[in-house]
Amino acid sequence: MDRLIYLAMNGAAQTLVAQSANSNNLANANTPGFRADLNQFRAMAQYGAGQPSRVWAMAERPGVDMTPGSMLETGRELDVAINGRGWFAVQAPDGAEAYSRAGDLRITPEGLLTNGAGHPVLGSGGPIAIPQAEKIEIGADGTISIRPVGQSASTLSEVDRIKLVNPPPEQLEKLGDGLLRPRDGAPALADAEVRVVSGVLESSNVDTVAALVDMIALARRFEMQVKLMRTAEENDSVSAALMRVTG
Repeated sequence: MDRLIYLAMNGAAQTLVAQSANSNNLANANTPGFRADLNQFRAMAQYGAGQPSRVWAMAERPGVDMTPGSMLETGRELDVAINGRGWFAVQAPDGAEAYSRAGDLRITPEGLLTNGAGHPVLGSGGPIAIPQAEKIEIGADGTISIRPVGQSASTLSEVDRIKLVNPPPEQLEKLGDGLLRPRDGAPALADAEVRVVSGVLESSNVDTVAALVDMIALARRFEMQVKLMRTAEENDSVSAALMRVTG
């Protein structure tokens, strides 16, 4: 009985872990530039005294789906999307450099350029600050130009250049804040080959239909594990009753 209830309990717990990852993907189906977490189950032998007679399940996230999302034209001057491979460099909540595909840029009341999640966008010398301007343009190479207040339409001043990077995907890892970071902790160098498109946003790459199907399958798997635990309890009760009778 103990083996049955142990395996069922472990299977139910790991199914909840997988359901959490799948729910997070669904919750970010409309988040610009979001990259879906991959999920898989792995059988792990239980080693100890004697032979490994039990195998338990482990839900894990082996990586991130790097498939690009769809390009949505918005016409907004602060909406930008990376054309092809590459990443925007942003400042993570802990102050470290991290990478994102979210190009829904904003300017805070203090003049700081951030993405929609509130992460400051990095330029050539750190977070980018935008002075008051009547117009803002972002070039294909990430260069930010403004028309200062009160200046003629032909006057454009270069403010900074968004740091665009393109490290190999295998050198990046995704942490709990949704940002990707270098595995070795060393910031990637700016890549002049990365290009952006203005007035366009990249959507999330989450396949909502597949995620909903996975949610149903995981819910049924959890129910099956709970039924196994109930069966183990019933078997234990019957065994105890037999022991009383034979005793």
